[in-house]
Amino acid sequence: MGYFWEYGQIILNLMRLWLLPVLDITLVLLLIYAMLVLIGERRNLWMVRGFIVLILAATLSERIGLGLLAFVLDKLVIGAAVAMAFILQGELRRLLEQMGRGQFAQLLAINPQETPPQTDNVIDELVDAIKELSQNRIGALIILETDRPIDERDFSVPGVRLNADMSKELLQTIFQTTTLLHDGAVLIRGSRLLAAGVILPISERVASRQLGTRHRAAMGITERVDHCICLVVSEETGSISLAERGTLNRPLTSSKLRELLHARLSKRVDRDAVTPQLWSLGKRLPGQALAFFQRLLRFPSSASREKR
Repeated sequence: MGYFWEYGQIILNLMRLWLLPVLDITLVLLLIYAMLVLIGERRNLWMVRGFIVLILAATLSERIGLGLLAFVLDKLVIGAAVAMAFILQGELRRLLEQMGRGQFAQLLAINPQETPPQTDNVIDELVDAIKELSQNRIGALIILETDRPIDERDFSVPGVRLNADMSKELLQTIFQTTTLLHDGAVLIRGSRLLAAGVILPISERVASRQLGTRHRAAMGITERVDHCICLVVSEETGSISLAERGTLNRPLTSSKLRELLHARLSKRVDRDAVTPQLWSLGKRLPGQALAFFQRLLRFPSSASREKR
């Protein structure tokens, strides 16, 4: 009997030492993951990352015995939590509603029946809109992310946030000369039209006098950011151009534009609409965990700071 008692005590001690901390960390990571799923705006994601860094700093300070620093950081964590409750009240409301309804599958995005939007549909809508804008000689400037999100600090002015489904009707409406947003650029990420009225940096390269401000702006943003392409419709001639890495490919037909867009966008994943599915994370757990922490605590590189 004494043997079983000692054996049980050993198991309980192992649970306290290993299982409970692992469970604690897992639950915290799941909560953070659920918040990141609900939050789609890049500025808010950076704010959540900063809040997590603040919590980690407060915990580390307390563990290593820096009492005064830990006290100050704890107060900052409380203040930051209150501020985030106001800023992210919509996301927090959705989180609490889904938890109250028991919709944990939707909360953690583990429904395998959900399928990502088809890139072909996005390209078709985009090409149809550009074709009609070109025929009507309505100027347009469209930025497409090809790999990862563009830092808003690369723009001269970030523009007006829309975060709407991309459609040819919406694009044609924005670039009508009677609208307030027609002068700037439109930013598209995956199948979402994120912003309009974006002001881009102008290229300093010596270019042909036939190129207007839109073309120079397309060259300027693609010189500064190599993971995007920029589409231009000339207001004077209706010609279609594609800027990439500071170089203009022009003039293009609608069929040639469709071909180029398929080559550059068909393999990318729609980041805003698709979140990692938990049923498949087991096969990719090590790589996903490393990428998660790298993206969670990622800061602007020194190259990007020098560029600005």
